[in-house]
Amino acid sequence: MNLLDRYLFKSVLFTCAAAVALFTFIVLVPNVLRDMLAYVLTGQLSLLVFARLVFTLLPLALSYALPMGMLTGVLLTLGRLSADSEVTAMRAVGLSIPRIVRPILLLAAMGSALGIYLNFESMPRARVEYERGFAAAIQANPLNLIVPKTFIRSFPGYVVYVGEKQGGIMRDFWLWELDAEGRVERFVRAASGRFDYDEPNNSLMLTLTQAKVESRAKENPERFEKPQLVASLGQWGPIQLSLNRFFGRNAGIRMKQEWMTYGQLQAEGERLAAQPLPADAAEAKQARRTRMKLAIVFHDKINTALAVFSLALIGVPLGIKVSRRETSANFAVAVGITLVYYLMTVVIKVLDRHPEYRPDLLLWLPNFILIGFGLWLMARIERR
Repeated sequence: MNLLDRYLFKSVLFTCAAAVALFTFIVLVPNVLRDMLAYVLTGQLSLLVFARLVFTLLPLALSYALPMGMLTGVLLTLGRLSADSEVTAMRAVGLSIPRIVRPILLLAAMGSALGIYLNFESMPRARVEYERGFAAAIQANPLNLIVPKTFIRSFPGYVVYVGEKQGGIMRDFWLWELDAEGRVERFVRAASGRFDYDEPNNSLMLTLTQAKVESRAKENPERFEKPQLVASLGQWGPIQLSLNRFFGRNAGIRMKQEWMTYGQLQAEGERLAAQPLPADAAEAKQARRTRMKLAIVFHDKINTALAVFSLALIGVPLGIKVSRRETSANFAVAVGITLVYYLMTVVIKVLDRHPEYRPDLLLWLPNFILIGFGLWLMARIERR
């Protein structure tokens, strides 16, 4: 690698690193806000645990930020070099476009290799570790889920409100029991109540004292022309409020296919292939769809990593041709191209209901389009 190659390699490397860091932050923030911010604000997660969980999510954000960051870095670097006439000077001494961008494509290939590692090893392990760490942090003190003077809707089928809280004892307790359509079937108000954590069932057990219970007609709870059944009880319960909906199950983290490593995907594929297709046509169709979903996950991980190279390749002629110094404009171009790429992959993934169309193989199409278009643009620039 000569002096020019080192200069181009370092220029693109530092710019790409900064762009990847920025996009990692952009991808990470919505996940943090959605999953953890409410727990931090209510004191259910300490700042130390919060920071550790955010750090755990970094490989997940990095796997999505790497393609966008690589494209942005290439556009910014080559746009600046072209605007400063450095690319023109290189061509004036007899260097071809493929020779000029050789170190950039080498960096893009290294980025794709990193993407393979992230998608098949680092990101799946990080996702599982995050789910387990988050569940353990909440389960360490599940009563923190009950926040006074707040309508709590986290328990499936119930809305809970407490006026005061002292340890496991709640005062001025309100409970609405909902049907499948979200209508109130039963309303309970009690002077006090007590929560106990049932670890084997991963649930909070609620017992109320001095309770007034109002029951409504189950067939139509919103019809009030019939008299409501009202009862006053010295004690009511216990009621089981499951915690499975919003943090880890007692049986462990439910492993999604997207969270599987390369070895786990291979083992799952062999397990599904060894199972004979059911005789029933509907069940056989569902079995084929399950196999296709696994194949889509496998090919999607490879193609997301390959996108680092294909997006960098199309960024080369765009950066040279446009000759743009403006950072904001290059960011807009990079985000636009990346969104088009991901939109194509999302549309193809929807075809998992039709395994006969082989959506697992169609996932390669967006990368082939980007690579072909990038090579065509480079050839046009080279002929000028």
